[in-house]
Amino acid sequence: MANGWSIIIGLVVIVAMSTAAWFFSPKGENQVLWRSSLILTFVSCYLMWAITFLAQLHPLIEPRRSDLRKEFIHH
Repeated sequence: MANGWSIIIGLVVIVAMSTAAWFFSPKGENQVLWRSSLILTFVSCYLMWAITFLAQLHPLIEPRRSDLRKEFIHH
């Protein structure tokens, strides 16, 4: 299920993938471009996932049902 550990596990996976990209990027004149592109891609995808995940895990606005009659709504 969804919990706070998912963020940390995802971060560990991204760090491992970024480390692999650093060491296994093709050698040559474009090595820096490969490294930068892969690591930026991993980090960007992780940030997008983490923000979306956390927004759903702890929403700022509580959902309300609109199909209830007024006498059943407790304010």
